[in-house]
Amino acid sequence: MRRRIVLFVSVSVDGYFEGPDHDLGWNLVDDEVHTHFNRELARMGGFVSGRVTHELMASVWPTADRDPDADAPMIEFAGIWRSMPKTVFSRTLERADWNTTVVREVTPESVAALAAGPGGDLALSGANLAESFLAQDLVDEFRLYVHPVVLGRGTLFFRPGGHPTPLTLKDTHRFTNGVTLLHYERRGPSPLDG
Repeated sequence: MRRRIVLFVSVSVDGYFEGPDHDLGWNLVDDEVHTHFNRELARMGGFVSGRVTHELMASVWPTADRDPDADAPMIEFAGIWRSMPKTVFSRTLERADWNTTVVREVTPESVAALAAGPGGDLALSGANLAESFLAQDLVDEFRLYVHPVVLGRGTLFFRPGGHPTPLTLKDTHRFTNGVTLLHYERRGPSPLDG
């Protein structure tokens, strides 16, 4: 059985993943939410991201647990991030550290090869990369963390022009800070099942 591609994304109620000027200050990631992320992501078989997301993560997590101000969930996630196999899709990145493989193009063939590898499911992140996966119908599960804020402007996560993707609601969870997880899975076969 192949590994599933699981999209993790935090969005505002009106569908933005970042505010104006790349603002993420509206994200309500407290200890409860971060501990949940750690639990879910530690079970994954690998992280899949684009260059921008990978470089952002690589600028923080390799040494985040050495920061005297780091809390317990941050310290835990630093270890998860360092040890997790990572794949970064990039046409420009020549190499990447921290247990990372660079893949040049998002194609059904390159994603199928990744999904056929050993280990658990793959955690997909990064808006531009997710858009490429969505355009080719390569996402199996959606974990949308809806934050209780209406931004009104910024960068929409789901951009116009896509095709309908029928989904089934698998689970919901409301965190005490108002963030709500909506966990969907695709209905029907994936091009990766071919």
